[in-house]
Amino acid sequence: MQISPANDVPPVTEGKQENNKRETVKNSTVLGGFYLKTFNISDKEQLVVFIGVLFMYLLAVLGNVIIITLVSLVSQLHTPMYLFLCSLSVQDIMYVSAFLPKLLAITITGDTSITFSGCITQIFLFSFCIGTEFFLLTSMAYDRYVAICIPLHYPLIMSKTVCALLITVSWFGGFLDAFVFNMMVSHLTFCNKQEINNFFCDVIILLKLSCSDITYIMTLFIPLEATALGFLPFTLIIISYIYIISTILKIRSSSGRLKTFSSCSSHLTVVVLFYGTSMSLNIKPKSENSLEIDKVLSVIYTGVVPMVNPLVYSLRNKEVLKAMKSILKKIK
Repeated sequence: MQISPANDVPPVTEGKQENNKRETVKNSTVLGGFYLKTFNISDKEQLVVFIGVLFMYLLAVLGNVIIITLVSLVSQLHTPMYLFLCSLSVQDIMYVSAFLPKLLAITITGDTSITFSGCITQIFLFSFCIGTEFFLLTSMAYDRYVAICIPLHYPLIMSKTVCALLITVSWFGGFLDAFVFNMMVSHLTFCNKQEINNFFCDVIILLKLSCSDITYIMTLFIPLEATALGFLPFTLIIISYIYIISTILKIRSSSGRLKTFSSCSSHLTVVVLFYGTSMSLNIKPKSENSLEIDKVLSVIYTGVVPMVNPLVYSLRNKEVLKAMKSILKKIK
């Protein structure tokens, strides 16, 4: 009987271990499905949540579709401010459609699973829409600055070409950021199915669950991205409104000050809502006890703000209300 040499055994064992490692890495993305953990509520409360989210979603989509229709059909609204608003409405529809339908499906079916590709899609749309909204709100602030502070040069400065350029840059900037960010996220690996303690794919939670080395790079990239897309546009908006308020205060009549301020009050309201909820969600200290609060803030951030935007611009804007009445008369 011939006995194999002892030094022949280790290579076989090492080969098996290496194959196992390769198999684990190979299957890491395949097994990278997740379970979304929604609100800790009873079955009876699930129905209330479903009705509330459905109402929020339908109102957000309907309101923004109305804004898009009015701006498209009424020639009086073919001005830079309303073209920016139309773009903002398109972005809001994309935004709510990325998250709320999935939350509705989870609430009504109880199936909390989501694929890795589904997560990637949510993260891409989240980054794309948020980045685009930051740029659009900044462009709208600049438009209000020119209209109020240097009104005589407004037609020249805010021409159709400049307006189209600002809208294009806003969308392209949001897309470019989302593309780069998603390329990094798509290389994350997950060795088995994991639970995400939110109703959508929160990238911060994903980084904690990942077993990939790229997470270190992403933890450095996210603060830089937040500064570039959040802090810098916010600073530009603040500077614009410093000049705007300074100009308004120089107006002698109170009626003149009120009329001038009303032309930018809708935009200012949207900025406060958008940045206020964003800061509340990101600056608030994280703890296990605050996870449910984070989910509520996330609902406000992803659903309530897009729903409120068209209401703010329609109910507080005489031109929009006038255009709505003219369209209704034509229909009758």
